[in-house]
Order: sequence, then structure tokens, then C-alpha cells
Amino acid sequence: MPRLALFSICVAVAAVSAVTVMGQAQPGALEARLKVLEDRDAIRALLVEYASTLDNRDFAGFEQLWAKDAEFIGGGGNSAKGPAAIRDLLKGLLGKNAAAGPGRDFHLVMNQTVDVKGDTATGFSRGTWVSTNFENRLQVTIIANYYDQFVREGGRWKFKRHQIGGAPPAE
Repeated sequence: MPRLALFSICVAVAAVSAVTVMGQAQPGALEARLKVLEDRDAIRALLVEYASTLDNRDFAGFEQLWAKDAEFIGGGGNSAKGPAAIRDLLKGLLGKNAAAGPGRDFHLVMNQTVDVKGDTATGFSRGTWVSTNFENRLQVTIIANYYDQFVREGGRWKFKRHQIGGAPPAE
């Protein structure tokens, strides 16, 4: 077999091998990417659950969204540590500032970004509080930036730190 033919065959075999190797993901890479997407989706659902539990005045459910050592940092010096203290703070704030009952005001959570790193994550989102005014019309009452840290605890994503407004925390 002439050398040029042998060389051509070797090049073709090498090219086919390279394409085959490049087309295959590293073992477990697809599963890891899928896990990150599932985690992001679960955290986005947590953000929506935060809003819906407050809107429904479901403070027992709201308390379940927080890690054991969670921290809430709100505006005007309204801060708390631990799930029960955070629940009590938000229950008190809504008692003073919200409509008398559910359905007359609600939260919207939007522009969510989530960065997952194993069993922890960070996130940014915007929260908007819409309420019914004295003329029985909806109005935007508050628009705030949320800076969050999340942790997987007991197999579920929970808030580790929730900061409303201010400058983003140092990473």
C-alpha cells in the first residue's frame, strides 16, 4: 500500500476518533448540568412561595422557607435571625402595613437570577408589592431589590439570608 494511501487512512481514522471523543460529554456532565437547572427552578419556586405565603398570610408556611440560622435584613432597621423571629417580624409588619385581609395586596417577584454552587446559591431578584388604595384601585406600593443566599437543608432549598434593598452584599 503506498505511503500516501496509508497516511490518508490514518488521518481519516484520527479525525473520526476526534469527532467521536468531542461529541461525548464527560461522564456525569449532563447529569450535573441537569441538577443545576433543577436547583435553579426549585429556588425560583422558593421565591414565588415567599410571596404567596405572605399574600395568603400563611405565616406557618412562611416560617418553613427559612434555614435554621437564617437572617432577614429589611429596610428601616427591620431585621431578624431564625425562622420564628423572621415569621414574627413579617407578621407584625404586614399587620401594620398590609390590607386587613388577603386578596387586597400581593407581591410580584421578577428578574430572578440564581447562581448555584453545590448546596449553596446566591440570587438577585426584584420584588414589587401591589396594594389596593382607598379608591379601590391597584397601585405599586414598593419596588425593592432582593439579594439572597440560599442553602439546601434537609433536601430542600431555603433562604439562608434575605436582604431587601441597599447595596449588594460582598461576595
